[in-house]
Amino acid sequence: MKTVANPSQRLRLGFVGGGLESSIGATHRYAAQLDGHFELVAGVFARDPARNRAAAQAYGVAPERVYPDFQRMAVAEAARADGVQAVAIMAPNAVHVPASLAFLDQGIDVICDKPLASSLAEAQQLLERARKGPALHLLTHNYSGYPLVREARELIARGAIGEVRLVQVEHASAFGTHPLEQQGVKALAWRTDPAQAGASSVLADVGVHAHQLLRFVTGQEVSEVSAELSTLVPGRQSDDNAHVKLRLQNGARGMLWASFVAAGHRHGLQLRVFGSTGSLYWHQEEPDRLELRHQDQPHQILRRGEAWLSESARLSTRIKAGQPEGLLEAFANIYSEAAERIMARREHRAPSAQSLLCPTAEDGVRGMRFIDACVRSDAADGRWTQA
Repeated sequence: MKTVANPSQRLRLGFVGGGLESSIGATHRYAAQLDGHFELVAGVFARDPARNRAAAQAYGVAPERVYPDFQRMAVAEAARADGVQAVAIMAPNAVHVPASLAFLDQGIDVICDKPLASSLAEAQQLLERARKGPALHLLTHNYSGYPLVREARELIARGAIGEVRLVQVEHASAFGTHPLEQQGVKALAWRTDPAQAGASSVLADVGVHAHQLLRFVTGQEVSEVSAELSTLVPGRQSDDNAHVKLRLQNGARGMLWASFVAAGHRHGLQLRVFGSTGSLYWHQEEPDRLELRHQDQPHQILRRGEAWLSESARLSTRIKAGQPEGLLEAFANIYSEAAERIMARREHRAPSAQSLLCPTAEDGVRGMRFIDACVRSDAADGRWTQA
């Protein structure tokens, strides 16, 4: 089970984004601090100066470490003896690459929200820079932090369901069912603005999570896609629904549904993997339950926290079986693994094997390559397109 870090070993963390009105900002903040690995000490939390200062005050950040933009923050913090050791970026998609580059160039490790970029070209530029080091670039695909997602990964790797043949994954939410961006709701306005979100709003917002979950659990890459991207809410400037047929590298077939107009759904992330001898089913709204269904044996329901789960699942668990864990704990697993990767780099040692599960810019580029292939396939009336 997880242990809380020694306060003397906390990493100094900065934020880009995450103001008081940001729900994802609150999630990042709670997750970063849950295991005691990080202390928030600096940031640019909002473009508006008053909102920027208000967030800093609420978070206990000293006034002199509140910055008007990420460029000045990166330079100023790098010059301080007590400057930030890592920065978390949770601004709109178009900010991810320029902000990441600003801190990487100062030798400051980056923890960035998904998607990696707003275009594949930008993502590849960032990856090339990150590979040069020394600073790390890590990505918060937080759903891969759930203990039973990691158990599913281990079961497939051990051959518990045989060879993977079929995958059904969906992230079908309802937050964009109504045209709230046309009513001035800021949280949806940038998500449905191609200039800020990228070429496919729905894939950048929820589709990349489904894509990464598929890759993480099965160990398979998507080789080709046949996609239909749709705009179902009248007057919307971006797509809001995607149906994507998949071909995987091992010859398996799959389907990915990404939507934010699935009326009546709440979160809607779930995964089914069918192998030659059995299948697995996991639903994010019931994250402590994993169904292992054998073709010729009794079915099993696996629960988080049980002693017979894999080491990877146990290391991702905080609370004993029977007590629910959820989104914040899964997100905190990513932050704790990021902390271990960052500390290992600074201490010139190998990181723990568990921390290598933390997604990186490499994963981000694969996500952007998937989006790019889907956009090209849709433009060609669903033609099979290499991913």
